[in-house]
Amino acid sequence: MTATTLGASEAAVAQGLAGCDAVTLEELDDAAALQTRVDRKYVLTTGEVAALLATLAGRACPRVLEIDGERAFTYDSTYYDTADLLTFRMAARRRRRRFKVRTRTYVDTGNTTFLEVKTRAARGVTVKERCPWELAAPLDGAGLAFVDDRLAAARLDAPPSAQLAPVLRSAYRRTTVLLPDARMTLDTGLLWRLASTGPGTGPDTDPHRDRTADVGDLVVVETKAGTAPSSADRALWRAGHRPDRISKYATGLATLRPDLPDHPWRRLRRERLGVA
Repeated sequence: MTATTLGASEAAVAQGLAGCDAVTLEELDDAAALQTRVDRKYVLTTGEVAALLATLAGRACPRVLEIDGERAFTYDSTYYDTADLLTFRMAARRRRRRFKVRTRTYVDTGNTTFLEVKTRAARGVTVKERCPWELAAPLDGAGLAFVDDRLAAARLDAPPSAQLAPVLRSAYRRTTVLLPDARMTLDTGLLWRLASTGPGTGPDTDPHRDRTADVGDLVVVETKAGTAPSSADRALWRAGHRPDRISKYATGLATLRPDLPDHPWRRLRRERLGVA
């Protein structure tokens, strides 16, 4: 699966960061690993992104992740859930303590893949833990043990990981920026597709199996910092933006499955994504 055709959104990001210095992956990880962090997300038009980047370029000295001369990279993720979609429903009900399990593949760097467990604490702090994984490998053996161990360590009331199966795939293009006080990502070309092997989504049973959805030329901006707002957050707030309730898993699944509750993301989907 690939992200949607590159268009105005990625061009706006590239242009807005063209004059910024590069940062290597090693430097980025040393400066801002931020596996424990507060994430804030914003869904912006190309014009709004251009304005944000112009502001940051003049004030915050952003540096852009660059690998082999490239600054935008394709990500492909698969999200796992139970047959009754527990992790989706925890997000839909805005449970303060919740979790998410996914595999993430870095397509442009040899299809390097990780199995990731994200947990969210009561104070909104996100912890991401991961281990190397094989592309398209089933979630079994060491993977199940890793997920169970991480969820137990987070003291979450979660079912055994053996109950998890693929539900949703997402693909997009990501540009990563290092700021003095945060890491910021800008995702373009976001595309969602149901995973064909997910609960209740067999080839003969899923009425939505052929559906895909995307965000068009909108850009999903995410700041990853400590508990204090970053310079990017403050610039966005001064411009009148506030964090959006968007989850690449939950918002995508609610968009593709109109039978599911969508209250936390309904306004965003109608006003920004154009989904009734």
